[in-house]
Amino acid sequence: MSGDVYSKNEARSGQAVQYGRVTNVRYVKIEGGNQAGSLVGGLAGGALGSNIGSGRTSNTAGAIGGALVGGMLGSHVQQSVGSRQGVEITVRLDSGGSVAVVQEVTQKNPNYFKTGDRVKVLSSGSSMRVSY
Repeated sequence: MSGDVYSKNEARSGQAVQYGRVTNVRYVKIEGGNQAGSLVGGLAGGALGSNIGSGRTSNTAGAIGGALVGGMLGSHVQQSVGSRQGVEITVRLDSGGSVAVVQEVTQKNPNYFKTGDRVKVLSSGSSMRVSY
């Protein structure tokens, strides 16, 4: 998620706030999950592969091979479709130490953060975001 988008579960929940200065900005690729693609591809490949051959052994081998190939293809498609442009923002905190946060780049402002910017780092549990 980007720094200016909150999920429904994040609304009305408290967050710790720290201030600091951006020391580095690096563009990254956020890959989509591949579990659903693997599952659907594996099921489809297994169903199609089971129709190969005329005997029980060849049907079983075809189903296993089809499931493996379908799972790999489904995983690849899911990762490609679900990938988004992201940015890794490293912040030197006023309190000492540094944090690096990866968040999605928004289309309205793809060059949102720059080295030297004063920012706030919001955190809740293991979730963090950087904003102005």
